[in-house]
Amino acid sequence: MTICQTDSGRMKRDLATLVAINTENPPGQERQAAECVAGWLRAAGFDLSFSEYAPGRTNVIAVLQNGAGPCFAFNTHLDTVPAGDGWSSDPFILTEREGRLYGRGACDAKGPLIAMVEALRLLAQQPQRWSGTLMGVFTADEEVASEGAKFYVSDAPPAIDFAVIGEPTSNATFSAHKGSLRPRVRVKGVTAHSGTPELGVNAIYQSAKLLGLIEASHHEQVRCRCHALVGNASLTVTRIHGGHADNVVPDSCELLLDRRMVPGEDESAVKAELQQLLDHARDASGVDAEIVAWQPTTGGATETDSSEAIVRHSLAACRRHGQAEPGPFGFQGGCDLVHFRALGAKGVVIGPGSLAVAHKPDEFVPVDEFIAAAAIYLDIALAMLPQENAT
Repeated sequence: MTICQTDSGRMKRDLATLVAINTENPPGQERQAAECVAGWLRAAGFDLSFSEYAPGRTNVIAVLQNGAGPCFAFNTHLDTVPAGDGWSSDPFILTEREGRLYGRGACDAKGPLIAMVEALRLLAQQPQRWSGTLMGVFTADEEVASEGAKFYVSDAPPAIDFAVIGEPTSNATFSAHKGSLRPRVRVKGVTAHSGTPELGVNAIYQSAKLLGLIEASHHEQVRCRCHALVGNASLTVTRIHGGHADNVVPDSCELLLDRRMVPGEDESAVKAELQQLLDHARDASGVDAEIVAWQPTTGGATETDSSEAIVRHSLAACRRHGQAEPGPFGFQGGCDLVHFRALGAKGVVIGPGSLAVAHKPDEFVPVDEFIAAAAIYLDIALAMLPQENAT
């Protein structure tokens, strides 16, 4: 179905340019990268706009209208995790070795972004082959809390019918992902001199009682909720901090809980369950605990049914361009698909590279997957923006 050849040399040059723009998050500062992408797509004939949820935290939106038809969007993110130490080469200089392109963001997610830019260019070159509205929505802050995507969705944008989200999937189709909630729980005690601990209530001991109830809740209730593509829901503790002096019985201990939700779970219902767990700890074990804050997360769980046309066409495109096991699969973590689903879009997650090397030193994207991704994206867009409507 691919209508013309991708330009692999141009794609490598563009990826080198984007990798060289440091968008480590924190602090993000995606504005320069957004302007770079805007320049490429403006030259291809797209209308460009920016939106910022904070200074320098910039989304870039490209739109090309081409007659009647549905609205199709490509989305991925401009930010990366911090480069960190342990690299064999400069993380901000794209380096090709043995069929791989190394650099921070090479697969998560500047590689997918450049493949999407290439597909958008090729589609703009041949408008007679499709009809509808084509968009590129490239957002800030996905790596921390998806604030860019949340801001874009909250600004009442036009409805999007179909979306492809770029994340490293080894060019397989993922049609579902988990969501997350992270409550910060404070367990209360009564301070006392450590020489007379019986005069106080040790918040760390009280936390230990709560920890047992959290573990039991995971094993007996939460993990029993299973989804065919993403697996089990979960509840665990990822941080704990208590006490402020060597010789004082602590009157406070904080726990950070991580609750992973599967598609079909309601976020408000899960929040109510977490509160019920604290109520049970108070009634059964005398633990005085409260949720004092909710840490930022990417968002809730979602899925696009495997019978939907975009899933079927995505599977076919991935198989056509070299992925022998195209899916559909499900992400254990979260991504921005959930926010585009909130706009009514049916969507999938596809991209070159592997999560196994994302967020690590010597992150890379295989050259063949990187080039194939542009052809996959192109084929999916053509399938969803039907030719029969074209003029």
